[in-house]
Amino acid sequence: MRRFQHVARGVGIVTVLACLVCLGCAGPKPKPGEVFPCAADSKIEKSIAPEAELTDFSCVLKKWEGSDTLHFNVTVKNISDQPQRYRVNIFLDNGKAVGGLIPRKTKEGLVKPGETASFVYPVKGMDCGPGSVTVLVKTMSQ
Repeated sequence: MRRFQHVARGVGIVTVLACLVCLGCAGPKPKPGEVFPCAADSKIEKSIAPEAELTDFSCVLKKWEGSDTLHFNVTVKNISDQPQRYRVNIFLDNGKAVGGLIPRKTKEGLVKPGETASFVYPVKGMDCGPGSVTVLVKTMSQ
């Protein structure tokens, strides 16, 4: 019986260590304040509305709520002939997701044709870049 308990405990420890390795950074930990590619181009899946062009999609570690946190820099250009509002969704390989609207508020108007708008999305609990990312940019109805 004691031998079975030792084996079970060993299997549990190995499982926990394997999970910690899987949840770690996809590569070397970036330095705070330095902009870096969020993932390799082959690991970024994009679905962009025909009225939009993703002109910037990068990452940076910045202080947020007291610790270094991953932030996504997103800039969208309106390539249509109508003012637009966009919904951005970013899904990470570890199950986390962030997103929102660009522009966040419409009090100052929508993104005019030919202009760009940007927003920075923090990801709580992450201090390194993801292994892979899915980016969705959709237009909102006016």
